[in-house]
Amino acid sequence: MTRPGFTFSHRLRVRYAEIDGQKVVFNSRYLEYADVALSEYWRWLQLADLPEWGVMEFHVARASVDYKAPFRYDDEFDAWVRTERVGTSSVTSQIELVHAQTGALHTMIELVHVNVDLAAGRSAPVPAAIRERMLEPR
Repeated sequence: MTRPGFTFSHRLRVRYAEIDGQKVVFNSRYLEYADVALSEYWRWLQLADLPEWGVMEFHVARASVDYKAPFRYDDEFDAWVRTERVGTSSVTSQIELVHAQTGALHTMIELVHVNVDLAAGRSAPVPAAIRERMLEPR
């Protein structure tokens, strides 16, 4: 399956421990799904192959979740991920969670990460090599 504007997806399945008393995925789990998908996306971009990646420290500065429809136990879904924007010190990522069988969009998530210089305790520029890799069409 493809999705306009996205080149990467990672398939996940809802586990029993992720549902709540209403038998739908508990709201906080959607951010966990986004975190897993983003980690796989960064692996796919081969960011760890760049020396600059080893000295970077991303912190979430903002998370926005737009719930369209709940997932239920044992649903399979694809987490589509793309880099939306790379600023001076921040990266904005878009994640869309789509039901694997129906193709229905269930959740849209936007994450803004800031590169942090831990020693200085403030934001730091995103290195050029990381910026290029994140924005490189694949």
